[in-house]
Amino acid sequence: MYLMKDITRDGAKVLRERAKPVTFPLSDEDKKLAHDMMAYLVISQDEEQNEKYHLRPGVGLAAPQVGQSKAMAAVLVPGENNEILFKEVLINPRIISNSVQHAALAEGEGCLSVDKDIPGYVVRADRITIAYQNEAGEHKKVRLKNYPAIVCQHEIDHLNGVLFYDHINKEHPFSIDPNAVLIH
Repeated sequence: MYLMKDITRDGAKVLRERAKPVTFPLSDEDKKLAHDMMAYLVISQDEEQNEKYHLRPGVGLAAPQVGQSKAMAAVLVPGENNEILFKEVLINPRIISNSVQHAALAEGEGCLSVDKDIPGYVVRADRITIAYQNEAGEHKKVRLKNYPAIVCQHEIDHLNGVLFYDHINKEHPFSIDPNAVLIH
């Protein structure tokens, strides 16, 4: 199980590299990586467990964030009434289409690898279609919108060596298209 001490912090070279593609069938090491990343998200979203292990809650965790240059990320996006909006380990994911409509989280984005608060809108596509492989190696395609789409774009950015604050307008951090969707 990953703890906060296992999370690679901003400044580490692996966070700025393009992650290497993952091959199938998955090695035992890659299966464990997928399992442990998802386990972190599940435990970090459980208040009691989170407190016990002193974790920062997360909705996504990419392999570079645990020091591994592999194109793999776990995503667990909860809804308002304990339902799950999206839960998957994305392997070799890529965005194959996106809307022209922009969106941003009203409170800005955070990251387990970035310890400081960086204010500003992280403008992303409101709707995306991603292609990826699951742990069994099956090719999947899914359309996402709003919060799940933002989370997946954040994690796919990690696999391309991009951090969320790279998207913030340096001169006007809270400038955004008036037609963009602000997600609360």
